[in-house]
Parts: sequence; C-alpha cells; structure tokens
Amino acid sequence: MSQCVDPLVGKILAGWRYDISGLAPEMREDYEHHFAACEHCRSRQKIHRTIDVSLIVLASLSAGVFLLAFGVIRHFGPRHALLLELTALGGFALSALLWLIVAVATPAPTTVVDVARLGARRVHDRLPAEIRERLPEDLRLKITGS
Repeated sequence: MSQCVDPLVGKILAGWRYDISGLAPEMREDYEHHFAACEHCRSRQKIHRTIDVSLIVLASLSAGVFLLAFGVIRHFGPRHALLLELTALGGFALSALLWLIVAVATPAPTTVVDVARLGARRVHDRLPAEIRERLPEDLRLKITGS
C-alpha cells in the first residue's frame, strides 16, 4: 500500500473520515489538491464513501424487507398476527432510524448527489446542440456547474 505524501494532512483527513464536504471552499481547496496528489488518501476516501453508501443501501433494503413482512402477515393473517405485525413494524422503524443516522452522520447523500450530477453532465454533453439550447438556463447551470 502506498504512503501518504503529506502525513500531517493525511492524519487530519483520517480524523474527518476523509470528508471535506462541510468545509468552506477556501479551506477545501488545499485538501482537494492533497487528494489529487495522494493516491493513499484518495483510496481511503473511496473506501469510506463505499462503506457509507453501502450502509444506506443496506438500511433501505432492511426497511423494505420489514415492510414486505408486514404486508405478508396482513395478507395471510396467522394466529399471532398482532405480535408479528408489531415486530415487523418495529424492525421497519429501527431500519428507518439507522438509515436516518447514517444519512445525517456521513456524507453519503452528498456523494450520491455528486454521482448523479456527474451522470447528468455526461448525458447533457451527449445531447444534440439544439436540445441543449432548449434547456432552461438554471438547469443548465446546475448540470454543468458553470
């Protein structure tokens, strides 16, 4: 594994879980340059964002499974339906709470928005010029960033 090109900056970024999304643009610039130069920190950031997004996906799937279980219980109506329904709803509530905690405590939502913006930019760049010109100016600014 490669070493960090600037261990002091690397330790600061590690303490922040390689998240610089909440920094002011003036402060963020130096850290962005570090990420551009340091393969070690860039790979660690990618690992952390993968974990964050995976936790959100896992919590979403878990909530969906508990809702599905609730629907199946309601449909078939077994003998202890009330207890099973309450368990399914409790599991859904816990999954939703975990989803909310991960979404608030990590930069996963901003990461997903950035990925969506990159995808929209790729689609925008492939559009014919006459269609690109018909897009509203504010939407074009959001997509292209300039």
